[in-house]
Amino acid sequence: MTFIAARHLPGPQPSFINAANQSILIGGIPFAYRDLGPREGVPLVMFNHWGAVLDNFDPRIIDGLAKNRRVIITDYRGIGGSGGAAPLTVGEMADDGIGFIRALGLDKVDLLGFSLGGFVVQDIALKAPERVHRLILTGTGPAGGAGIDNVGSVTWPLMIKGLLTLRDPKFYLFFTRTANGQRAASEYLQRLKERRQDRDKGPTPRAFLRQLKAITAWGKQAPQALGRLQMPTLIANGDNDIMVPTVNSLELAKRIPNAQLIIYQDAGHGSIFQYPTDFVAKALAFLGA
Repeated sequence: MTFIAARHLPGPQPSFINAANQSILIGGIPFAYRDLGPREGVPLVMFNHWGAVLDNFDPRIIDGLAKNRRVIITDYRGIGGSGGAAPLTVGEMADDGIGFIRALGLDKVDLLGFSLGGFVVQDIALKAPERVHRLILTGTGPAGGAGIDNVGSVTWPLMIKGLLTLRDPKFYLFFTRTANGQRAASEYLQRLKERRQDRDKGPTPRAFLRQLKAITAWGKQAPQALGRLQMPTLIANGDNDIMVPTVNSLELAKRIPNAQLIIYQDAGHGSIFQYPTDFVAKALAFLGA
């Protein structure tokens, strides 16, 4: 994986497929990221799911958003191209996220978090509300949310099923079993292979398990004061999320004052990957409102 120093950047990259791998030091630890799209306006910083590296971001969503937004994606500490050890709490990941935003010299950002990333951006917004313009929460839930601490027991059998059927476990974890869901899963997994060169390295088993501990702790954590989130918030999920049960999205919409809610039908945890065109259109309208 080739990196470019953060202080010697090329111009905006035209596509996720060839966006440069970059790295910036935060407290002496290198954090890997990619940065594309126009430079005007409020940047959108995105945080992804458990075990995700840069190449687990959906190219169709990244490219769609980056047509008229600056989009920045990053690896968590200890994951992919980022150094250090993976944190054992969501709070530490959020602290890293705030450090990342500051290190890039960004005064105000929009945040998008999917799954684990949704936990992280909630915590960033609570800790540094002055830096957050708008918030997008997808496939996620609040601290202490229903069923979040059971994600391991839901995930392991389907990961084993993936090994036995020679399929990526996300085929079973992110999508419904209907013909529509399975078709969307196959299309999404093919998109994740579109980048051929300078791909990120996958997570180590140790980092994967440390992140699971952080997710489980989030599920057992006391509820946060989400009423303090005064920034406009968009929440999206499928109607059949088996990883972070859909009821958690309803709970977020109830507790965050300026929240809009989208529930996609016949969709699971990865609903935004099942309906990327619709999600990008709604996200851009929300961000530009």
